Order: sequence, then C-alpha cells, then structure tokens
Amino acid sequence: MPTRPTSLSILAGAALLPLALVTPACGQTAAAPAPETPATLCALAGTLHGAHGEQADVSLCADTGSPRFNITAPATCRIGRTRVRYACRTEGTWKAARSGSTVGTGTLPGSGLYPGPGSYAISATVRVRSAPAGVDLKGTVQATVSLTAPKAKPTHSITVDNSVLRRNATTTVTYTIRRDSEEGDGNARLGMIGEEGKGLRISTPDRRCVNPLVGRYPARTRLAHALDCTVTELQPGHPETIKVRYTVGPKCSTVVSKLGYWVPQGQSMFTGNMLAGPTLTCR
Repeated sequence: MPTRPTSLSILAGAALLPLALVTPACGQTAAAPAPETPATLCALAGTLHGAHGEQADVSLCADTGSPRFNITAPATCRIGRTRVRYACRTEGTWKAARSGSTVGTGTLPGSGLYPGPGSYAISATVRVRSAPAGVDLKGTVQATVSLTAPKAKPTHSITVDNSVLRRNATTTVTYTIRRDSEEGDGNARLGMIGEEGKGLRISTPDRRCVNPLVGRYPARTRLAHALDCTVTELQPGHPETIKVRYTVGPKCSTVVSKLGYWVPQGQSMFTGNMLAGPTLTCR
C-alpha cells in the first residue's frame, strides 16, 4: 500500500499552521511521537484605539510543556499611522474556557493548572500603557488557541484525613505527602495558612515545621495562623505524614495549603513546581 500524506492544522487566532504528517505503509508500525518540547503559542487578540490616534495591538499567549500553563498579553503601541512601535506595559485579568466551561482565571501575567490538550477561548480585560507613545488604553480582547501538549502526569499529591475544622475547638489533621514518580527528589515544602485576624492558631510538635518568622531582625514575631514544613525523604512508596493542630476560636477560618517541589534538570533554575493542597473548611 503506498504512503499517503495527510495534514493537521493548529488554530491560533485566525491563523492556520499546517503540520505535515505521513501515514505508515501497510505492515509497518508507526514510530512513537517524540515528547513535545515546551513552547509558547500566541495569537493576535485585538487592537485598542484611543481618541487621539493611539493604538495598541494586544496578543494573548499560552505556553505548554508544564504541569501549569502560563497566560501573558504582550502588546505593541503606536500613534496614528506611524510605523514606529513602542513597547507597552500590560496589566489586567484573564479567563480561559474549554468547551464552554471556565478552566482558569487570574491576573496578568498569570498561570493555572494545565487541563490538557484542546481548543481554549482566552479573554482578557487589559490596561495597556506606554509612556514614550503617550498610550493609556483599556479594553477587552480575546483569542482562540489550540494546545496539543499532553497533560503532565502528577508527580506529587497531598491528602488529609479530616477537612473540617470546628469552631471553639482544637482539631488534629494528618497531612500525607506522596511522590509517585521517579522524577524529582525527596525534598518538598508544605505550607498552610489560615485567614488573618480570625484568631486561628496552627501548631505541631513535628520538628520539621515552624510558624513563619516575620519582621526585621531581631524581632521574634511568628505568624500563628501559618505553618511551614520541610520534608526530605519523599520516595515512591514511602509517603511522609505530618500531624497539625488547628485551634479555632469563636471566628471560623478556612485553611489553604500548597506544596512546592523540584524536578531538577542539571543547574536549571526553572524546574520548580507548586501543587495546591486540600482546603480546610470550618463550621
């Protein structure tokens, strides 16, 4: 059977990028595709106009190849029909949706957990400024990008044996931290923080944990409503557990947690990841 060329297109705003593919001949096994390298996909999202000829061309960009995907909104500014373009400062908020459902929101630039390959409608409410060009414009822009990178398999996880705190009581919660992948090493840092001003006290006898120290030296003030824990022996099949006591007064407080860890690649400084942990509620 002769080989037959086919094609695949990636939608980026209004641009179609053709990728050549070749189907294997009969009796041959197709080679496994190489892992997709990290990349950034951008699409022109809109042009903002001012009353005196100011213009800002705004793009929306999403990167791939990470457990998280980052959203940025680079822009170039100009006045009237001049061909001179100026760098712009962009700030604002973004929202990403897939199949009509919101999968992430945040401030620009920002990031969220990567939900996997698919077509994403990204919108942003932005303010674009450029001092040299005298530009200060606000507006909403949007673009559609199709991301093809596979969703990264989780390497770490955090679970708790109790997710509800009680008012006027002390509740003990056991956190279990796992590394279920050969990637990375045994080091991780778990942080927990409650709502400020609610009188919440977080404590533990575990010597791997400490309430964060704040203030200028030699101050010894520590945040009673936060706790930092460092573990160094995480291995597949060997989880770490930490027991934490939450003392709640008359005012309820929720508690959020986050795990930071490394997946080292030589001396690269950009191989750290953050994983959101369970949120504790209060009754």
